[in-house]
Amino acid sequence: MSGDETRDEFPYDEYSAPRRRVMHWLRRIPLARSLGVLIALALLYYGVGAAVINKIDADPDFAPQATGEGGSAAVAAAAALVSREVDQNGWTANDPFFMPSIILDNMPNYQQGILKAVSRFSVEMMDQLGRIRGTSQIDKDLERAAGLLKYPGNVWVWDPSVSLAPTATSESQYRAGARALLSYNDRLATGQAVFDKRADNLMSLLERIASDLGSSSAQIDTHILDAPFWLFDGTVDDLFYSTKGQLYGHFILLRELGRDFGPILRERQLEGVWQQMLDSLREGSQLEPLIVIGGSPDALILPNHLTAQGFYLLRARTQLYEVVNILLK
Repeated sequence: MSGDETRDEFPYDEYSAPRRRVMHWLRRIPLARSLGVLIALALLYYGVGAAVINKIDADPDFAPQATGEGGSAAVAAAAALVSREVDQNGWTANDPFFMPSIILDNMPNYQQGILKAVSRFSVEMMDQLGRIRGTSQIDKDLERAAGLLKYPGNVWVWDPSVSLAPTATSESQYRAGARALLSYNDRLATGQAVFDKRADNLMSLLERIASDLGSSSAQIDTHILDAPFWLFDGTVDDLFYSTKGQLYGHFILLRELGRDFGPILRERQLEGVWQQMLDSLREGSQLEPLIVIGGSPDALILPNHLTAQGFYLLRARTQLYEVVNILLK
């Protein structure tokens, strides 16, 4: 029997297996192509979207709108910082998985660092500055603001670890906190609220801020001592940007607080020391390396950026205590 006769009699025996494989791959091409398109779109959505959203807003010239006569510049700045991060820049620390900003970590940590500084200020306003010698009734607006600004920054509209029902988001709480600060400031401008501008109240606030900076310094020290090899350190940038936000928030608030307490600073001849303290906070808040590296503190080529940041932090903390010591005299 000839070869041609064999092929005619058994047309599929010799070629059916390769043919089935070819047909199988041909059927799979549309699916593979679709998966490829979906992956490309996802990369584009998250990558480009995150790049557009990402913003480390450390403008040293940021200031609130003009405060009405009799109002507090520092309180206005606190409300303006919250509103800027929540409504203008967009709060990212609680974004759900379907938002491009879910892949960001520097911006969320930076924003929460700012809120940490604002929260500290609002607590001190409630406990000291917004009362007469700490014995009068707590101002309701300041009490509300202090409570709302302590709210965790990573709460979305639904938090199954707490409840299956919808919950208050971080943004809604922070907006309400900013409104409470503005309400207090409006009443202060009309003489219906208290802003006790005494040296001991200023001292108390500065000591609390110095204590917060000391805590951040300890976190930096612990990280430097215990961190893994810098190439695999995924937390060094989180700590760097959280501290950066804290330094920036304190810089803006203390700059405006210096205007509120201008007469006392001039009376005690503190303008120079106060400005030096602000300069240290400003310089620390403006550090922005392209890549945050957690190398050895004495490295020649790959330095540890936390050590540079920690220098300005500790310098500002020392200067805060210098102001306190002068106010004690």
